[in-house]
Amino acid sequence: MSRPVLILSALPQELAALRGSMKGVEDVEVGGHEFHQGVIGSHDVVLATVGIGKVNAAMVATLALEHFEFRAVLFAGVAGSLDEAVGIGDVIVAESVVPHDTGVFGGEGLDRYQSGHIAFVNPTDRFGFTPSPDLLDRLREPLATLRLMPVLGREPRVVFGTVATGDQFVNDEGVRRSLHADLGAQAVEMEGAAVAQVAEHFGVPCLVVRAASDLAGAESAIDFVQFVDDASANSVRVIRVVLDLL
Repeated sequence: MSRPVLILSALPQELAALRGSMKGVEDVEVGGHEFHQGVIGSHDVVLATVGIGKVNAAMVATLALEHFEFRAVLFAGVAGSLDEAVGIGDVIVAESVVPHDTGVFGGEGLDRYQSGHIAFVNPTDRFGFTPSPDLLDRLREPLATLRLMPVLGREPRVVFGTVATGDQFVNDEGVRRSLHADLGAQAVEMEGAAVAQVAEHFGVPCLVVRAASDLAGAESAIDFVQFVDDASANSVRVIRVVLDLL
């Protein structure tokens, strides 16, 4: 077996389409967590769900990267749209994943800062985590013409942008507008930046791919339940293209 690609999601339905297409599946338990090792197309892969939130995501990513030797880490799944131009079913390929809930609280609220750093202790000019520009360049043309599953009577599209990560499910229009204005992010989710941080520590390339399952507003919880399967299927279509171009 060549060095596999690790593909993670928060929830089982986000990986269902990939899990069903795997061949030669072997389930491996590491640190009390189950990983599914096998082949998708011509690619050796390891799949796992991490659960919800940054701690769960970092824990499972660390278990995997300690036990296996990967050539890349992909995070696939759904997210809430922050950008009015990003509709339900659209897929966001993260040019950057940024933590929206880390930093220093002061009189004007949260001054966001890089995870694991505080400006007056261990300062850094970085904010967020970025994949290889070369990989992103290779993906742009094939993903521009990729057909995605229609959602709500429209054909979704693939966009490249910023994904924000935090330990809160955003279900409020005001928060949605604030996160988009402050960070310029297209989507918000709860795991991506944590996985990217762990992958960077291990020196393994990481890419986050998220499909919008809701609009991160007052109806987010309802929309999430209704569209999580369709959105997940679209993120998986993008992941299959990514696998061929790693």
